[in-house]
Amino acid sequence: MNTRLLIFSVVSLGLVAGCGKGPSTSSEPHGDSAAASSTANTSTAAGGARTIEITANDQMKFSTTALEAKPGEELHVVLTNAGSLPKEAMAHNWVLLKPGSDVMAFSAAAASAKDKNYIPDNLKDQIIAKIDILGPHQTGEVTFKAPDQAGEYPFLCSFPGHAALMKGTLTVR
Repeated sequence: MNTRLLIFSVVSLGLVAGCGKGPSTSSEPHGDSAAASSTANTSTAAGGARTIEITANDQMKFSTTALEAKPGEELHVVLTNAGSLPKEAMAHNWVLLKPGSDVMAFSAAAASAKDKNYIPDNLKDQIIAKIDILGPHQTGEVTFKAPDQAGEYPFLCSFPGHAALMKGTLTVR
């Protein structure tokens, strides 16, 4: 009986120790997509801009789809393509649009703008900020001021077909 209790205790301690390890190094969101999409890793950069870290993956998901900012707040967005598929098949970017922009229309126009990094010339006036196309394990960044006007500003990945799943909103309030 004591031997079984000792074995049970050792196994239990091993499981608890395994669960107590630091954060996972996996680039995939954990839990359901609603929970995974509601958080972003943020910090304040030395220059005063608030840094928002977002990852994109081979399952065509951003690590967050909801961002918030104060009017005029300086933001530094860092996008990392955590995927491993080739750039030709699964590249990612981050494009913040003006309110009222049609994300799916922008995406459709972007599909034929491969030579322009999937940014259509005729819709450039809708862009507030962007991070260029990234291949696997690449990181890009952009620093900009959040618009002064409160509202909802859509963002997307404009690589062909991605905006159906890779879109979100920056809420300024």
